Amino acid sequence: MAGTLNKVMLIGHLGDEVKMHYFEGGNCVGRFSLATNETYVSKQTNERVTNTEWHNIVVRNKGAEICEKYLSKGDKVYIEGRLKTRKWQDDKGVDRYSTEIQCNDFTFLSTKKESESNAAKAAPAEQKTATTSPQPASKPIEDADDDLPF
Repeated sequence: MAGTLNKVMLIGHLGDEVKMHYFEGGNCVGRFSLATNETYVSKQTNERVTNTEWHNIVVRNKGAEICEKYLSKGDKVYIEGRLKTRKWQDDKGVDRYSTEIQCNDFTFLSTKKESESNAAKAAPAEQKTATTSPQPASKPIEDADDDLPF
């Protein structure tokens, strides 16, 4: 492959509110953490294990203002961007590194309030279905003569 690619796509939940930094000339930067989860069943213990990975998201200018206005802790969002590693020295002169996702596109997927209300609605529905009698199995759909080429 002749070129290179630096692309990140994440779907996760905000770990905190968007923190804004404003600069002279009207530019601004918004920063927030995003949590993504990986769930699997451990072969040794046969238990469900969930690992959470935290990502530092950086969004600039108009995108940052939109994120600050509409996103809050717990909201689910799709983030698209690129990886960037920053290097600096701490107070003791030790080199420190931070890897961030420079966001260039995002989509709001759900708010924390929507997730909570959906969970509240789902719980009574699950209880209701458990107490009702099972539905008879539906008949299998017979092969219909259609004009599909496959």
